[in-house]
Amino acid sequence: MLRAILIAIGVFFSGMMLYSFGASTYAYLTDPAAPTAEEEFHLHPKEVHFSFNGPLGHYDRQQLQRGFQVFKEVCSACHSLKFVAFRDLEQLGYSEAEVKAIAKQWTIKAPDVDPKTGEPSTRDPVPADHFPKPFANNVAAAAANNNAIPPDLSLMAKARHDGPAYIHSLLTGFQSQEGFKNAKGKELLKEFPDSKTPEGLHFNPYFANLNLAMAPPLSAEGQVSYSDGTKATVDQMATDVSAFLMWTAEPKLESRKSTGMAVLFFLLIATGLAYLSYRNIWADKKH
Repeated sequence: MLRAILIAIGVFFSGMMLYSFGASTYAYLTDPAAPTAEEEFHLHPKEVHFSFNGPLGHYDRQQLQRGFQVFKEVCSACHSLKFVAFRDLEQLGYSEAEVKAIAKQWTIKAPDVDPKTGEPSTRDPVPADHFPKPFANNVAAAAANNNAIPPDLSLMAKARHDGPAYIHSLLTGFQSQEGFKNAKGKELLKEFPDSKTPEGLHFNPYFANLNLAMAPPLSAEGQVSYSDGTKATVDQMATDVSAFLMWTAEPKLESRKSTGMAVLFFLLIATGLAYLSYRNIWADKKH
């Protein structure tokens, strides 16, 4: 008797689950959810060529140095690189003396307090230090950035789909919302009149919800003076800093690719040897 009751209860709950699944599927097919402005007008990243693309790609050290310069002079005012140490910059081609000089351009707040003033003491960074945060805490960061906390950029190129292309597209994608159309020719404000960008935010179709607190950081040609003489257009600066942030997210990319190619070569040789061994062993065997 008890077994029959348990079976009935199981059948009842199984039936309810099947009914719920069927009802939900039917509702989705007959009455799909209305598209949102984000779904209709969010753009995928542009196609951008980087030297590290592809299985044989590698970093352009000169470009990485330019990208670091853009980060230092523009991005570091709000964003941090907490997983990158100053000594890591030697991988970009800087000498030990240059790394020490770069580190001294930042200031690190020491954990102790100056006994004379009561203020937190500071010290010059050493190459072993990581890049310090531009704000003391999240409260200070939000207060200085329209209640938005600038994210750390160390791993941003790996945290977003098509990371370097996404960063480049975002940096160059700020535009007026007026008259903006999607690939189907639909105009944003005509299709979604209530989607006007709130005051204090900035329209960017490459951002997930189309509006973000960050103002266009790269706004004019020549904003950075490259030491190698490269013309600092907005597109060039965006490309360079995107490449630099790819390096911060995956500094071992080149060694990973070279190891992968060596492994593939080894597997090809091993496969050929295995096949030849098979033919040799079974050559005089009759089927």
